[in-house]
Amino acid sequence: MKILNIVFTMLFLLFAALQWNDPDPLIWIPIYLYAAVLTFLAARRKYYPRLYLLGIGIYLLYALYLFFEKNGVLSWATEHDAENLVETMQASKPWIESTREFGGLLFVIIALLLNYRAQKKGPG
Repeated sequence: MKILNIVFTMLFLLFAALQWNDPDPLIWIPIYLYAAVLTFLAARRKYYPRLYLLGIGIYLLYALYLFFEKNGVLSWATEHDAENLVETMQASKPWIESTREFGGLLFVIIALLLNYRAQKKGPG
């Protein structure tokens, strides 16, 4: 789990850095930095289950919003034939931006869930 958390930490720091040119960096930089700090601490065997649950709860709510909003993931999947998300890095269509953001949230949620579960099992 230590190596996985080191990888998570590096990825989340990279993701946070890439948000500077995003339309809403003040939302996304803290999201990724929160995950980076918690995965860094977990790599050092310092677990904070309440902080994992707080992050998971907030990010799940935001993910649900992105899923169901007018130009969200559901719209991308049903009205826009799940068009290519990586054709260009410019998210010129709002449903592409929302779907990418949804994916980022899922990635953070998975990392926090893995650490929540790991701390429940104890050292290992």
